[in-house]
Amino acid sequence: MSLRISEIFHSIQGESSFAGWPCVFVRLAGCGHGCLYCDTRYAEEEGSLMELDDIVRRVAEIGAPIVEITGGEPLEQRDSLLLMRMLCDRGETVLLETAGFLSVADVDPRIHCIIDLKTPSSGVSEKNNPENVALALARKRLCEFKIVVADRDDYLWAKELLQSTGLPDVSTVLMGVVYGRLDPAELAGWILSDRLRIRMQLQLHKYIWNPAQRGV
Repeated sequence: MSLRISEIFHSIQGESSFAGWPCVFVRLAGCGHGCLYCDTRYAEEEGSLMELDDIVRRVAEIGAPIVEITGGEPLEQRDSLLLMRMLCDRGETVLLETAGFLSVADVDPRIHCIIDLKTPSSGVSEKNNPENVALALARKRLCEFKIVVADRDDYLWAKELLQSTGLPDVSTVLMGVVYGRLDPAELAGWILSDRLRIRMQLQLHKYIWNPAQRGV
């Protein structure tokens, strides 16, 4: 069995509650959802086929405390589910970062899911899969949610969603800015003013390296 791979690289986890940890990133190729602020458009290309055993071997060669399966949209390739199980069986700590358009119901329960909630400025907020929020609210999934905001309207949309669902009561919710579009200090002020029970984050890797650089 094989997967279409965009890149495999060793870097610092820049987002999520695992931010700061050295991490092996396995970036799968392919995504057809068209998020307007996507920062990995190159991953929409076809990539290169790679056998699952070879992927696992490469991850082991690099060696890192955590492994993240990302994209593109990794769940578009069904064999990604098998790859994640294989990595868990090896004793790896495995993260899945998904755009949130597809359900994580079939993902191995040992996987820590990082699920985007797309805001209106993304152009695809209507594609958010409500099943992922429902799974979290029912405490059937180990996951956290990531919200990226570009402006005040995005923030107000996110605030309403969080308050109406009570999602911060059952899951970690992280909110950050679209890099270069919104001053992080402005977002921090809104969060503090409204006393939202969420965690603010920045894309750490974009402050360490050139934000346009691949493989970081």
